[in-house]
Amino acid sequence: METDIVVVGAGPVGLCLARSLAGSGLRVVVIDQQGIDSIRTPEFDGREIALTQQSVRIMQELDLWDRIDPSERSALRAAKVFNGASPGAMEIGHESGAQLGWLVPNHLIRQAAWDAVHDSATCGDAVTLLTSDAVTGVQTGATGASITTASGKTIAAQLIVAADSRFSVTRKLMGIPASLHDFGKSMLVCRMTHGEPHHHTAWEWFGHGQTLALLPLNPEPSTHTHAHRSSVVLTLPGHEMARLAQLAPDAFSRNLERRFAGRLGSMQLAGTRHVYPLVAVYPERFVAQRFATVGDAAVGMHPVTAHGFNLGLSSVVALSQEIIAAKTHGLDIADAAVLRRYEARHRRATKPLYLATRFITQIYTNDTPPARLARDLLLRAAARFTPFRRAVADSLSGHTPAFAHGGPATTHSRPHQQKTGGQRT
Repeated sequence: METDIVVVGAGPVGLCLARSLAGSGLRVVVIDQQGIDSIRTPEFDGREIALTQQSVRIMQELDLWDRIDPSERSALRAAKVFNGASPGAMEIGHESGAQLGWLVPNHLIRQAAWDAVHDSATCGDAVTLLTSDAVTGVQTGATGASITTASGKTIAAQLIVAADSRFSVTRKLMGIPASLHDFGKSMLVCRMTHGEPHHHTAWEWFGHGQTLALLPLNPEPSTHTHAHRSSVVLTLPGHEMARLAQLAPDAFSRNLERRFAGRLGSMQLAGTRHVYPLVAVYPERFVAQRFATVGDAAVGMHPVTAHGFNLGLSSVVALSQEIIAAKTHGLDIADAAVLRRYEARHRRATKPLYLATRFITQIYTNDTPPARLARDLLLRAAARFTPFRRAVADSLSGHTPAFAHGGPATTHSRPHQQKTGGQRT
């Protein structure tokens, strides 16, 4: 089988990359080890994605945003950062009056990405999806590249793109080393209802021995109740998390209510619980010969600053723009210079945020008495310094240099324009 680009991974970033290349005249194959049903109708996984305003604009360009039910798009208007038992908090976003962004369930973003690619392929774009198959080998050379799969397929292409998670097998097959930081903790996410309103304000609470986050959600769309609802994110050492995750629903709810010190009133579990390991990853290189990484395969962020998927979309924009520009000028889309430009753009967009996030997690999860005092003083000082709060608000909304190199996600066409003959399986 021959194509122009193979995208390994049919998660939201891999599918968004395929969608961004639709209409460019390039043939794209997306391959994933999941079955078609898991990709076509993804299940709720507990994760709520904080989208910046810039990311929403990219999703609009990619024809994803309007596919998500408005009742599932929760406004994020402000944020509060707490430290320990201190009643004070640094508030972000209130002074500007601008909305920071939106919270959208991860599975609905995946669903919208699938639907957009499916409709694009149906309209004639050259996108092929291969499922229930895993990449077992990658070969790249001066004039071409290829992958082999567990089922025995060989797919020749000009460019291979890894979008297969922060633990990317494809990246490893290419021999690209990565700096991996295991925080030794687990993250539990679940939805809860609570008595006190959240005012569409997110919380980040660096407690002693735990980190809590509150992501404000709209009321349950399928009911007529107006109960306040949020996604709760709790970080604990693995052995503690294992015990907590096994508690009966009522006992779990009372436990979380105590952890939030009653600040949200009575709390009740509203759905399933999901536990994930906390690992950050930053590869030594984003590209190699006829090979590139995007999404978490390029940068796996700690979720504390909520930049993960936003940076994934940034990588889609940067890579697709470089590829399409090369195609437009009749150049090799996988030329080393093309890939170096992408790498430089994405490194500028991610390295400062990655290092800053590592610093924040190290400072604010250190529970020694001097560290507690120091971070309390730092947080109080930051809360009084308006320019700093505005800078953080700009970062959360996406108005930072990290996104300054982007522009429209698709510079060659609007959805379903400039179609070329293609296939889909």
